[in-house]
Amino acid sequence: MEELNGGRLTFGQLLASIRESEEESLAKSSQRLGVTRQHLHQIEKGEKRVSPERALRSANQLGHSDVYFVQLALQDLVNDSGLSATVEVNVA
Repeated sequence: MEELNGGRLTFGQLLASIRESEEESLAKSSQRLGVTRQHLHQIEKGEKRVSPERALRSANQLGHSDVYFVQLALQDLVNDSGLSATVEVNVA
């Protein structure tokens, strides 16, 4: 996936990919996720980040892996901080 993406997948890119694969409009997806259309657009473009809690809710609302969603959200935060680290989330 990283080769296709040109780097690590971000949380926003994941949401955009899911939305596009389901042929869903930005407005419809934002409604499903309980955020504004503008906010979702900013997340998809990497202009806004989400908390692990928001990532978990998004995974549940979209019916996807909560562990992967939380991992990507945390990785985005780590990357933004400038740390050179990889986040790994395990089910407790």
